[in-house]
Amino acid sequence: MSAGTDDPATIGGLLLLGCGKMGGALLSGWLAKGLPPERVQVIDPHPSDWLRDLATRGLVLNPASPGPAEVAVLAVKPQMMDEAAPAIAALGGGGTLVISIAAGTPIAEFERIFGPGTPVVRAMPNTPSAIGKGVSALIANTQASGADRARAEGLMAAVGRTVWLEGEGQMEAVTGLSGSGPAYVFHMIEAMASAGEAEGLDPDLAMTLARSTVIGAAALAEHSEESAEQLRINVTSPGGTTAAGLGVLMEELPDLMRRTVGAAAARFRGG
Repeated sequence: MSAGTDDPATIGGLLLLGCGKMGGALLSGWLAKGLPPERVQVIDPHPSDWLRDLATRGLVLNPASPGPAEVAVLAVKPQMMDEAAPAIAALGGGGTLVISIAAGTPIAEFERIFGPGTPVVRAMPNTPSAIGKGVSALIANTQASGADRARAEGLMAAVGRTVWLEGEGQMEAVTGLSGSGPAYVFHMIEAMASAGEAEGLDPDLAMTLARSTVIGAAALAEHSEESAEQLRINVTSPGGTTAAGLGVLMEELPDLMRRTVGAAAARFRGG
C-alpha cells in the first residue's frame, strides 16, 4: 500500500451515487479533509442547493456519462439500489473500489452488479456521522486489497470512528446496535424528561436536564480511559440516590436492551 492512500485528499476521482443526509454528511467530511470538489462526481436526481453551489466550484453534478473513478460510494436507499447501481456498473472489474453504505444489500449483490474482480466494501455508519461523531462498521470482499481497505477506512473515518467486522453476518448485530442505537438514546432522553415531569419539573426544564445529562455522560465516556462499568460505579454511592435508581434500571434494562437490539437485527435479516 502506498503512503497516504487512506487520506481522502489523495483520491484521484470519487463518484457518489446518492447525496441525501448520509451521503451529504460523508461528502462534507471528505471536502473538509481536503478532497477537491473537481475530483467528485455526484449522481442525485434531486440535488440540494448546497450541491448546486459545489457544482459552480468544480464538482460534476449528474454527468450524462459517469467518468472514471478511483472510488464509487453507493449512498442510495436500499430499495433504490437495483434501479440506481446498474447506471454505474461499467466501473466494475477492478479499476474502481465500490463502497456501499446501503443497509441490507449484501456484498454478493454488488459482485453480481459490478462483475468479477471488483473490490467491494460494505460500511454501516450511523446518523451521528452527520456531525463527525459516527461509528462505521466495515467488511470487505476477497477482491479488496490492503490498499482498498485503507482507502475505505480513511473515507469513513472522515465522519467518525471505524471498526472492521470478522464476517458479513455481523452486520445484523451492528445494525441493531449502532445503526439503530441513536434512536434508542433519543428515546431514553424522552423517557428521562418525562420522568422528570412526573416528579414536578417544568417540561422544558426536564428536557434540558435530560439532554444535557446524556450529552455530558457520553462525552465523559468518550474521554475517560475507564470502562463504562467503572464510570457507573464512580457515580454510585452505596445506599445513595443513584443506587436507588439503578436498583430499578439494572433489573429491567439489560433484558430490555437485548430484546430491542434483537428485534432490530431480526428485522434486518427479514424476520
